Parts: sequence; C-alpha cells; structure tokens
Amino acid sequence: GALLVNERIDREELCGALSPCSLSFEIVVENPLELYSGTVEIQDINDNDPVFPSSQARLEISESVAAGARFPLESAQDPDVGINSLQTYQLSANPNFALDVQTRVDGSKYAELVLEKELDREEQRELNLVLTALDGGSPPRSAHVQIHIDVVDANDNAPVFNQSTYKASVRENTPSGTLVARISAYDLDDGPNGDIIYSFSSHTPAKVRELFALDSATGELRVKGQLDYEETKLYEIYLQAKDKGAVPGVAHCKVLVEVVDVNDNAPDVTVTSVYSPVPEDAAPGTVVALLSVTDLDSHDNGLVNLKHILVQVSDVNDNAPRSSQDSYDVYVPENNMPGIPILNVSATDPDLGRNAHLSYTLLGDTTFGHLFSINRDNGTLYLLTSLDHEDQVEFNMMVQVQDGGFTPLATNVSVSVFVTDLNDNAPTVLYPHPNTTATYTDVVAPGTPAGHMVTKVVAVDADAGYNAWISYTLLQATDPSLFSVGLHNGEIFTARQLREDDAPEHTLVILLKDHGEPVLSTSATISISVAETVKEVLTDLTDVAPANDPRRHVTFYLILAVILVSAAFFITMLSVGIFKCYKWRQSRELYNSSRSTTYRTPGPFNHIDAVRGGFTPPSFYHQVYLTTDSRQSDLLCKKPFTSSPLGSRQGTIRNGEPGLYHQIVGTASRLPTPAE
Repeated sequence: GALLVNERIDREELCGALSPCSLSFEIVVENPLELYSGTVEIQDINDNDPVFPSSQARLEISESVAAGARFPLESAQDPDVGINSLQTYQLSANPNFALDVQTRVDGSKYAELVLEKELDREEQRELNLVLTALDGGSPPRSAHVQIHIDVVDANDNAPVFNQSTYKASVRENTPSGTLVARISAYDLDDGPNGDIIYSFSSHTPAKVRELFALDSATGELRVKGQLDYEETKLYEIYLQAKDKGAVPGVAHCKVLVEVVDVNDNAPDVTVTSVYSPVPEDAAPGTVVALLSVTDLDSHDNGLVNLKHILVQVSDVNDNAPRSSQDSYDVYVPENNMPGIPILNVSATDPDLGRNAHLSYTLLGDTTFGHLFSINRDNGTLYLLTSLDHEDQVEFNMMVQVQDGGFTPLATNVSVSVFVTDLNDNAPTVLYPHPNTTATYTDVVAPGTPAGHMVTKVVAVDADAGYNAWISYTLLQATDPSLFSVGLHNGEIFTARQLREDDAPEHTLVILLKDHGEPVLSTSATISISVAETVKEVLTDLTDVAPANDPRRHVTFYLILAVILVSAAFFITMLSVGIFKCYKWRQSRELYNSSRSTTYRTPGPFNHIDAVRGGFTPPSFYHQVYLTTDSRQSDLLCKKPFTSSPLGSRQGTIRNGEPGLYHQIVGTASRLPTPAE
C-alpha cells in the first residue's frame, strides 16, 4: 500500500502559476473490494531564478525634466509561487534616481524609476544603473538588467565670452581687411542650442559699422574703412553672441581699439657742441653737449633717436672689489689628500684696467700658513696638509681682495673651513681596561633574579655624530641564556634567575660597534663569578695553589742533594738557615709597614685589587694583600667603602686564611722562584 514517486516532479510544469498544486488518484482494495480517493499536494521549492525580458534597457530623459518624474521599467518573471516568487527590486546607488516598487492586484511586483535630483547634461551625459530582481527564497535568487540612460540636452545655457573686454591696437591708414581682434564665446549646450552667431550690439554707432566688419561665424573683427588717428584715437565697440535655440541665449562683450599714430613727420636735430672725454667723477651738472630736437608727431613718433654722440668716460678707482659672498663655509672630509683646492674666492671690480686687477692674500698667514695657501691671481684656496676632525673641527681665516689702483681698495672675505668626520676610529674600551694582562672578575650572588645589573662596559669613540654611536652585543658567553647586554648602554644584566646548577665561572665577550660606514668594532672580555661573598671566591682559588707550591721543588732538591752529595749536607743546612732568617726578617718589615698604611702594598707583597670603578656591587669592594708565601701570611681585607669607589676611609681587618694565593681581580705581581 506504499505510494511512491515514479519520476521527478516539476511543479511549474504540472501546475504553472496555479497554487496550490495537487494531483488526485483512486486506489482499489480487494477482499473486500473497496475504492479510495486521494490527493497529493505538490509543494513549491525555490528552483527558478527571476528572468528579465532582456539583459539591457535604454532610456532617453531630457535634462529639463523636473524632479518627481516616474519612468516604468520592464518587470522580471519568476515561475515559482508563494514566497519563492518575485518579491522585490533593488537599484544600484546613484545621486539622481530612486526605485519605487509597486504591487499589482494579483500580487505581482513591478518597479518604476523616480527622478529625485534633476539631470544636467553638461555635468553628466549618460548614466548606467543596475536593476536587480530578488525572490523570497532562502537563499534568494536574483536577476540583473543594465539600464542605460541618455541625458537629452535642453537650451539651459547662454553663451559665455572668454573675457568681457578685449583690447587691440591698429595703425592708422591700415589696409581694409586687416585683422584687429578675434572674439570667442562658448555654449555648453549641444546641437543648435550650442551654435553661436556673433554680431554688433544694437546700440553700436553707424560710424563704427562703417569702419569695422565682424564675421558672424568666427568672431573675427577686421578693418573695413579708413582709420585716422587725428580724427579718433580710440574706438569702443560692443558685440554680442547668440545661440540658435528656440529661445536664444545672449552674451555681450566690449572691444577697445586703439588707433596708433603713423610717423609721417621727420625730426629736426641741431648739435651745438660736445665735451669729451669726461671723468667719471665729474660733478653733476657738467655740460657734455649742447643740442636741440623737435618732432611734430605724437607719442612714440615724437621720440627722436639722435645721431650717435660718443663721449669718452675716463675711469677713476672709486670701486672696491666686490665678492659674490661676504663669507664662505667650506666642508672638507678629514684625511684629505694634501694640496687639493677647496675653494675659489670669487670677486669682481667694475673699474677698468689696473684699477680692476685683483690680487688675493690670506690674512694672518702665520696662523694657518702651514695648512692653507691661496693663489694670488685667481683666489683658489688650497689645503696643504691632511686634516684630522678629532684634532680640530673648524678653521676661521680672512681673505683680502685688493685692486691695483694707485690708491688700492680692498675687501675682506671671511672663510670658515669645517672638517667633517669620517669613521676612522674604532670604539675604545675604558672599562674593563684593554691594555693590561689582568682579567677583571665581577661577582654575582647565587639565586640573583633576572634583570639584576652585574657590571657595565664603558667605551668611547673619538669620532663624532652617527660615527660615534656605540652598540653593545653579546658575542660569546659561557652560558648565553644567563646574561644579556644593553644595546646602547653596555650594562650587563642577568637574563634569568641564577640556578644552583649554573657554572661558577662565566666569561663574556662583548662586541662594540659604531654606526659609521664602514663599521668599526672592538671587543671586551668580562669574567663573572657566582659566589655569596669575596671570601667564597678566595676559598675557591686555594684549590689550584698546590700546583704552584715552590716547596715541592725544594723537597726535590733536598732529596737529590742527600742521594748525590752527602758531604754537602752541612752546606745545605747552613743555606736553609740563612734563607729562613732572611724571610723572617722580611715578614716582620712587611707586617710593620702594612699596619702604617691601608692603601699601599710595600716590599715584595703581591697586590690584588678588587675595587672596580663603581660597577661591582658595594658588598664586594675589598682590597686584598698576600705575601709571596700565602700559606703562612695573614690576609688583609678592606671593609666596604662608604662614599666613593676607591673609598677614602676604609678600615683594615685581619683575617688569617692559610693557603690563599690566587687571582681575584687582576693578577699577582709574580710567583716565587724555587730558590725563594
């Protein structure tokens, strides 16, 4: 009794626009025989797109159409029904039109364009819009049509002249047909509405129309009659431009035509006397020539060019040399080649001959004579030696320019020579000091947290500016993860907290680079010990003392002496006794002298200085004095300082720690010889 679909069902093919769409059938049941009727309703799905009759629509709308005008558009069709049928329209964004969607009695939709802003063909000749039809499916289906709108011209623009007033000049007696002026107007409209006709204005005098002709198409104003300067010197002509619209637009302009006088009268010149030569310092009012000139013409025609009168003017040295500049700034890179020209002092003298001959000298020659020289004839300044920016940055001198007159005149020009820096100096390490064999050791306590400053690398660069900027980089480290260095200040910090399994000794190699071109660099080596106090460091150092124990050699010599020369026993014992007495006396002298001063190591003491320029934590500032026989002598340590890295007032304590002969910061003076 199952009812199955036998083939694909197309609701639009079965029922078209009819809704609801249903199919009726009958079923026969046997035993007992019964007849049943049934109906299947075919429900619509959104399986059809809206369709426009054509892909493009074209409209022609006049620019004179008022806002609010409506223009029906072709409707789209969607064979689906209900919510899946065509539901609305959308219009692409534009400044002129809006879309009004209307509903017919049968529920179908149609759209109309509504003009919201009036069109202007001169602004935009055509518009392209996109109309979109959407059904109500989910997701909705759509169709598009291109709407092309041509804006039809209306005579809404009057002609406009390029300028309101034109000016022209024409000589009297000019032949007929000579072009006087060309006027020009434009009209933004198209077709007949934009075609222009030129003509005289209605109030133009008849006399002007007799003397001038106007081309109605080109706007060319030409001479028509005989112009006479003596009769009229200036004509004021009014012209107009009209378009060919039904209601033509009109524009007006004015042309001013000046009639130029023709030179038809010869001048009359009379020369009485000429005085030549004349010295240039002659007093004003000195008579040079007597002459008279007359011309009956007007304006330029009455101006007379004489027969040339030559007057010789004798020169007087009344002008000092003039330099193109009062001062010169010259920039010379250091390490220059000797003998190169660096400047040409330019000067002129408006006088003539000897009075204009210039010579150049360098004032104060005793100051910079060994560095600079100047060519006496052409003012070229030469650099005689190689300059060093680090030695001197600026040289100021005075150049005197003098003419060759009998009473010479001179001008002084200041010259400043600036030595520009080159990157010729590598960074110099001040701390730790690079010119010593000592190894500087800094101490940091176990468990020190991250960010703790341990020490600092101090360096300078003799160059200037960007060449002297120093950057610090950790080049090599025993444990690269434990310490970091400040890029610009050289401060060495703990990058993480110190752990118990960290190595007790660390060596850091810091790379110092400047920012010059080419880059110059140097390096500094820092040693860091992990210890609670200086005492722990000293205790650790005792482990290696037996390796340098001089008595090992003494024992060897004694055994060798007993085995080889028994007879020498007496001599050996005598030598040992003398040596012990000498050492005892020396120890007494050193002990007495060490109690009298806390800052100097007298005699053969080995001096180990742990005071480190203010970069080691204050609790580790000590000074240690050890004798050559460290296993038997006392250890003298200075207490922590109070105000300065060197500690002007430090107490002295005595601490007997046998077996301490090792380097703390720096190195011991020397090791004892086997004989000692």
